[in-house]
Amino acid sequence: MNELDAYLDSLLSLPRPAGERVSPDGRWIAWSWFGLSEGADVYVAPTDGSAAPVRLTATGQETMAVSWAVDSRTLVVGEDRDGDERVQLFALDRLRPDALSPLTEANPGYFLYGGRLSPDLSTLYYAANVDEAGREIAAHWLWRRDLRTRRAHVVTRPAKPNAYAPQLNHDGTQLLYTRKERHPGGRQVWVVGSDGSGDRELLNAGDDRKVQAGWFPHDDRILVVEDTATHKRLGVHADGVLRWLIDDPAFAIETAFVPYHSDRIVAIETASARSRAWLVDPRSGARAPWPTGGVGTEIPLAPTHSGWVAAVTGSTQPRDFVRVGPDGTRSSLTDLWSRTDLRPADFAPAEDLRWRAPDGLEIQGWFYRAKAPRGTVVLVHGGPTAHSEDRLDVEIQFLVRAGFNVLDPNYRGSTGFGLAFRESIKRDYWGGAEQDDIVAGVRHLIAKGLAVPGRIGITGTSYGGYSSWCAITRQKRDVIAAAAPVCGMTDLVVDYETTRPDLRPYSEEMLGGSPATAPERYRERSPLHFVDRIEGALLIVQGMRDPNVTPDNVRAVRAALDAAGVKHDLLAFDDEGHGIMKPANRKVLYNRLVRFFADAFAD
Repeated sequence: MNELDAYLDSLLSLPRPAGERVSPDGRWIAWSWFGLSEGADVYVAPTDGSAAPVRLTATGQETMAVSWAVDSRTLVVGEDRDGDERVQLFALDRLRPDALSPLTEANPGYFLYGGRLSPDLSTLYYAANVDEAGREIAAHWLWRRDLRTRRAHVVTRPAKPNAYAPQLNHDGTQLLYTRKERHPGGRQVWVVGSDGSGDRELLNAGDDRKVQAGWFPHDDRILVVEDTATHKRLGVHADGVLRWLIDDPAFAIETAFVPYHSDRIVAIETASARSRAWLVDPRSGARAPWPTGGVGTEIPLAPTHSGWVAAVTGSTQPRDFVRVGPDGTRSSLTDLWSRTDLRPADFAPAEDLRWRAPDGLEIQGWFYRAKAPRGTVVLVHGGPTAHSEDRLDVEIQFLVRAGFNVLDPNYRGSTGFGLAFRESIKRDYWGGAEQDDIVAGVRHLIAKGLAVPGRIGITGTSYGGYSSWCAITRQKRDVIAAAAPVCGMTDLVVDYETTRPDLRPYSEEMLGGSPATAPERYRERSPLHFVDRIEGALLIVQGMRDPNVTPDNVRAVRAALDAAGVKHDLLAFDDEGHGIMKPANRKVLYNRLVRFFADAFAD
């Protein structure tokens, strides 16, 4: 085994946590760990650091922690099959590893969100796009399942497709959920009794604006984060009155939550793709910055009986959970560095890079330097309503070690730069100016001597895959010499018609309508219609169980490529969904990408 192979094996076995949940009593943290098995398994550890993490599942699939019951012993976990996103829910006792008790049907013919148990553990609440006859429908209805009789009952029936996880209040009498029935770009908050009574709209910032809300853990106050015309603001809804605590365009709130046993709101401010946590008084609105430990980005999760538990991450710091003592000392709850032979010096640090788009807008990205670069790869994040942070990315680190500089751009439409930047992608819709932002980053690298024409490639998953298709069909070979789109949309009409129904409103929001109302835009922004312009090398990567960007996208574009006589390769994974997740498959993919870009740049 050579050094590069050994490095990849170490990267793929690096524990990568996700979906963390702190128990209501503050004594336990549960999460799912990728990298230690073929799938993702649920682990639990005491928040006081008194014992090592305990593995609770071993299924070979991605098993994710969904929620804690109020007893702080029972977990609701969700699991799909090979990335098909059709989740089954289970109850899991943290004292009985591997004893998964089914809560919903196996191999469901619908998509499910959420999963909350009532305080007496007798009832499960969730959202699913299925009707009383068991038929899959477009909209997600809110359901309650009696776990004694195993019968499910509808709580409320939203009319239009939407994606939401219902939230149960502290005494189990009311549920918060969202609807998107006024406008595809909007989101309103509704409240309904857990028995289905009193269903009503509670919070509405405007037909095309978004509201997010969550219960305070111990009473019926509601924390609200609402879009305005220019920024997000934070408030508290109590006794029928909504009172704003932070309404400041200069304070870039990304999200907020109230942990159990906390007398403070945790508000996350994200500016220029860097996040910072604040503790906010829910009465006065006074805020104080979270005192970080100085290593990477640190986000407090919840107070405990011996301080706080927080998540820490950075480009040279694998994501980890730490106990923050009353004196500010920090200690890992997972003993992360003992679980890997890698050290901080083995990772390339992220460099903050800025450039100007053709219209003058400043764009930010992260640049990673190879020691002896043989080319440059642009790795585009998905979403597009997301952003890349100074965070360790296994794919980026492997590409850098293999000899490629990497640019990770935060194009317009990304979060992390304020509301106006996020919404600016809608001015000319998907496939417009945000693609120019990415290419402008490439040209900036060339001008700075950080990239060489003819030795620049692009890849990414989901919207990153779509961006890869846009780049290879629009740019000359000296700008983009190779593209490896992963699970990327090719024909936006095919994508709209075959994707999950709850995702269609997002396409309507980002393209200004449906294929029926904006047919020319859907055609103009579909790379499939322009494959005859491709000059560079092309590798198509697809998970064949992907319900989001379905394999129909690949079948459609391959027919167009064959008709145009464009050479291309396909790397398909029969046991993957929206993204390549399994370590064995990732090893195949990452090695293939290195060979693909190296060969393309050598031509």
